[in-house]
Parts: sequence; structure tokens; C-alpha cells
Amino acid sequence: MTPLPRLMVAPNGARRGKADHPALPLTLPEIVETARACHAAGADGLHLHLRDAEGHHLLDAGAYREALEELRPAVPGMALQITTEAAGRYAPPHQRAVALGAGADMVSVALREMSAEPEQAPGFYAACAEHGIAVQHILYDAGDFDLLARLVPEALRDAPDLQLIFVLGRYTAGQESDARDLAPFLARLHARKTPADWATCAFGRAETACLLAAHEAGGKLRVGFENSLWHADGRLARDNAERVRAVVEACGLG
Repeated sequence: MTPLPRLMVAPNGARRGKADHPALPLTLPEIVETARACHAAGADGLHLHLRDAEGHHLLDAGAYREALEELRPAVPGMALQITTEAAGRYAPPHQRAVALGAGADMVSVALREMSAEPEQAPGFYAACAEHGIAVQHILYDAGDFDLLARLVPEALRDAPDLQLIFVLGRYTAGQESDARDLAPFLARLHARKTPADWATCAFGRAETACLLAAHEAGGKLRVGFENSLWHADGRLARDNAERVRAVVEACGLG
């Protein structure tokens, strides 16, 4: 499986638009340009969200294939991960079909969304593994480790290359994270029999502090306008590449 990159950028997400920040990329040309700039700034991975003509969140296997064909030669040094986020628009059968049909080597999948059809989840995860698709499991709190145990086949769950991402601040008031929120995830992680390939993302103005804490704990990082528009000092970032550079500097990744 393709391992998680050291620093992945998530430049847009499913919900924000130009009204939130004029530099937030929505069209494929904007996403490609952003990917180039973020790669130059130090990101070695891209978390890909697409939008339709009206700017709405889009999960479409054909659109993903076209985007990946554009991105691979544009940023050959970047790992490319697609999202399967529902964002209130898609159901698990569609999400599973997109994950398996988009031609991506890496996908992110929320355990909570797959738990809506728990009987289908083990077969889906096994099919991804058979096709060489690396699934990064999204955990919104430490309790989602219990979903991991229920939904993911044991051989995949206990593999040392199991990919996880711990989301800090997604469901807090104002979607603001705190570096202390990482501790419960790490406690459950360290209780596992085998290590995991894990990363952290963090919402709001504490994004940099949370990512620094994750880096110091041995984790990988995801940064970008999907989660936060702000630097550690509260300043609004100029663009995603500026956020990447700030995290590279804060964590000593240069």
C-alpha cells in the first residue's frame, strides 16, 4: 500500500467556498495550481475534494479519474488521496463504488459513515485491499476505535500499515481544536498490538499547535483550508501554500 505522506495538504474540503477565502480552490485548474504551490512549499501529499459546476461537493468516479490524470503529471512527487466524504449528499453504496472505481491509490473513509451499513463494511475494506487501495480511516474521537474493531477485518485492522487520521475539533463548539484532544487517541493507539501509520488534522485557530503536538508524538500531518484558514498567531493565511510553509517551519520539516 502507498504509505501516508509526511505532510498532506487538504486545500478545500466539502463545505467552504470563495466567500470564506478567495484563494480557496474550487475548479480543477485551481486545484492543480494549488497542488503545485503546496508541493513547492513542502507538502508531499494532496487530499482531494472535487466540486461540481455550482461549487457543490462532488463524489464521482469519472471526475476523480480525470482529476487524477491531470494531477499526476503536474505533481509527480505528491501522493494523491481522494475523499469519500458524504457531506450530507451521498450514501454508503455510492461512497463505496467511488472508492473502488476512481482509479485512486489512496482514499479516506469515515468509519462513522460506513457504520450506517455495517454488514457491507468488511467486504468493502477487503475489496480495497485486494485492489491495492490504501484506506485511511477517519476517527472523530477515540471511541471510533470501537468502530474500527467492528467494521474492519482483523487482518487489515492489525496490520502495521493500517492508516488512520485523528480529527481534532470537528464536533466541538465553533469547530475549534485543542492539542490536548490528541491524548485520548494516542492512548487507544498505544494499546494496539501493532503500530499504525497515523496522521492528525485539526480545525480552527489551534491547527498549528495541534499539528506540532502530533509531530512530536511521531504522527504525520494534514494541513489546509479544509480545516483552518489561520496561522498560529491568528492571522488569516494568504493561501494554502502559506499554511504549508508555516507548518513546515513550526515542525522543523524543512
